[in-house]
Amino acid sequence: MSLFFDETHKTLQETVRRFADQELRPRAAELDEEQGFNLEAMKKLGELGLLGVTADPNHGGSGMDAVAATLAMEELGAACASTALSYLAHSILAVNNLSVNGSEEQKAKYLPKLCSGEWIGSMAISEPGSGSDAFGLKTEAKKKGDKYILNGTKMWITNASHSDFFWVYAKTGPTKKDISTFIVEKSFPGFSVSRKLDKFGMRASPTCELVFENCEVPEENLVGSEGGSIAHMNHNLLIERVTISGISLGIARECIKYCTAYAKDRKQFEKPLMDFQMIQKMLADATAEYLSARSLTYEAAVAIDRLGVESQEALMLGTSAKLFAAQVGTKVALDAIQILGGYGYTKEYPVERYMRDAKLMEIGAGTNEVMRIILARLLMKDVFPGI
Repeated sequence: MSLFFDETHKTLQETVRRFADQELRPRAAELDEEQGFNLEAMKKLGELGLLGVTADPNHGGSGMDAVAATLAMEELGAACASTALSYLAHSILAVNNLSVNGSEEQKAKYLPKLCSGEWIGSMAISEPGSGSDAFGLKTEAKKKGDKYILNGTKMWITNASHSDFFWVYAKTGPTKKDISTFIVEKSFPGFSVSRKLDKFGMRASPTCELVFENCEVPEENLVGSEGGSIAHMNHNLLIERVTISGISLGIARECIKYCTAYAKDRKQFEKPLMDFQMIQKMLADATAEYLSARSLTYEAAVAIDRLGVESQEALMLGTSAKLFAAQVGTKVALDAIQILGGYGYTKEYPVERYMRDAKLMEIGAGTNEVMRIILARLLMKDVFPGI
C-alpha cells in the first residue's frame, strides 16, 4: 500500500482493480485486435460513480481528489490501457474541464449525463497542423446573432466516434491567444466525425478527426468569456498529465508482474529464466524504476490536491512525473518483450500490446520534449521543489 493513500483511496483501489480484472482484462486483446471500444465498461464505470471522479457532487460527480483519479488510471491501465485512455479523455478532459470551468447552467445541463455514463465526452484541441503548438490552431468561431459559427478540423480526438459531448477550442480573434472554449453536441448542425485513425497502439480507444462546416453553436455554449481558453487549459492540463502518468504506471506494473511469473516458469538450459542474473537485473531495474515513477506521480497528485494546479511546485512535480513515468512505461515494456524473446514479439503474448500502448504516453498530453522545455523554463525561474 502507498503512503499517499488514505482509507478511501485503498477502498477505491480495491474496487477499481476488481472491476478491471472482471470487465476489462478478459476483452483487452480482442478489442485491441479489432480496434473496438468497451462501451459497456464505460457505462458501468458511470454506475460506480467513477466517470465523474473529480466532478462537482452537486451535479452527479464524486468530488474525489487527484490522487484518486490517478489511482483509478493506474488500476484500469494495468488491465486495458486503451480503456484507461478513453476513461481519461472522458473523466478528465471532458468532465473535469466542465466541472472546473463551466457555468452552473452548463454543469447542470451536461454533468449528470456525463457522470452517469448516459453520454460519453471528448476534448478537441489538436489539429492536423498543430499538435504540441496549442496556440497554433486554425479552427475559427464567429458570432452570428445568438450563435457562434465554427469552421475547421480537429485531429487525434479520443472517444470521438462514441461521444455525445465535445469540449472544443477555437480562435475568436486575430492573435494566437484569442482562443475560446465551446461545448458542442454531436447533433449540432454542421458538425461531423470524420475518419477513424488506424493506430499502432491504444487501438481499443477510438481516435478520430472532427469536421466543423458552419457548425452552429448556441451562444450559451460559450464557456466563460471570449478569449478565456488559456485559463481553462491551465486549470486542466496539469491534472491531465499527472493522471495519464497513472496509465504508464499500470502498464509498467503489469509488465513486471507478467514477466516475473513467466521467468519463474520458462526454462532455458534446464533452469528457470529467473535463475539468470541478466533476467534478475532487468526485473530488478524495472521494479526500482516503477516504484520511483509511482512515488513521483503520487507526490505530484498530492501537490495538486494541497497546493492547487497553479502552484509552481505542483507544476514541476507533475511535469517531471509525466516525463519520467512515460519513459519508464516504454522501457519496462520493451524489456518485457526482451525477457520473453521470440514469444514476446508475437501477439500470442500480451507484452507486445503493453509496449505499443506505452509509447503513446511519450506523445499524448504533452510530448516528452515539451515536458523538458517546461522543466527547463522552471529551472531558469529558480523553481525547484525542496529547495
